[in-house]
Amino acid sequence: MFSAFLPLLAALSLGLAAAQTAPAAVAAPMSAAETAQKASDLAAQARSTLPKADWNIDRTPWKQAAAAADQAVNAEPNNPDYLQLRANIYTDVGFWKQAERSWDTYLTLKPDDNASRIKAANVQYNMGYAAYSRGDLVSAPMFFAKCNQLQPSDVACVIWNARVALEGGDYAGATALYQQAAQLAPTDKTVPYFLQIAQNAGKYGPAATTAFSRAYEALDKGNKAKALTLYQQATAAAPNFLTAWREQGRLALELGNLPAATAAYTAAVTLPEASAADKYNLSVVQEAQQVGLPATQAFRAAYTKYTSGDKAGAEAGFVQATQLSPKYAKAWAWAGRLAYERQAYPVAASAYGQAAALDPNDKTSAYYLKLAQQGK
Repeated sequence: MFSAFLPLLAALSLGLAAAQTAPAAVAAPMSAAETAQKASDLAAQARSTLPKADWNIDRTPWKQAAAAADQAVNAEPNNPDYLQLRANIYTDVGFWKQAERSWDTYLTLKPDDNASRIKAANVQYNMGYAAYSRGDLVSAPMFFAKCNQLQPSDVACVIWNARVALEGGDYAGATALYQQAAQLAPTDKTVPYFLQIAQNAGKYGPAATTAFSRAYEALDKGNKAKALTLYQQATAAAPNFLTAWREQGRLALELGNLPAATAAYTAAVTLPEASAADKYNLSVVQEAQQVGLPATQAFRAAYTKYTSGDKAGAEAGFVQATQLSPKYAKAWAWAGRLAYERQAYPVAASAYGQAAALDPNDKTSAYYLKLAQQGK
């Protein structure tokens, strides 16, 4: 009987012990300061452990850092340190819309924080470029204008604001913005170039102007084939667009597209504003049809070196052109000229001899051939 009572006694003892055990402690909620510190630590961990290419809101620990920063701001919405922390996190991961909201809120409290204004301007720049890339010329100007408002001396914001104005058909606005950019960056060669385009854009129309601007962007990205197509679209929309014909011809030559280069320079020389350089370029492509484009390109490069004062490099280039096309009379003549100028008379005589034989009407080569043969 006593043995039967033991299990009951044991059960009662366990129940009594359980009843006397204290309930588990519940962790106190983190304070805003602790949450902010957690966000800061997680962001520091993300920056040190992840390559920058992997900085995005969906990656651990960036996601946790953003969530903690949001929690801290929700707890103390007017704490500038927490607002700045959150803005920096969203900026680092390229979550531009959230970064914009965060910087806007922070800068209402700290409007004179120039370092943060620079970051906020960069956010606007990226939002503007994203809008431009998807063809949204309504939103893009607003983002670039806000970028300029945050950082009036940021020439990139002004230039892009001008570009979207140009493509949007606001030629007066684009002109004024390019003039502003010229004051901010007087040594930037692209600014006066596009200022002139903006001033003349009314003659070309929006389709041609947009195609031209997009071609320039394609070149910036290294996509020459796309740029050539866009230049061709520009001249198709505005056959009087001389600059677009010139860029088309130059780029076609770089790409080795002789028919496109010939068409471009042939069209360019028919326009009233055509220059001697346009006529020279047409003669070059016509020459390329006879001696080949590689030899012509070598000749052009050599001539550029000659005009810049690099006579040794120029002579080597002219010789290269004769090697690429042994019947290239003009290249032989220039090789002879530079050899003669450095008093290498036997070399000059050989080169002038080739030039005179290939072109019997070249009286200059015949004359200097005699002088070279005489060593004077």
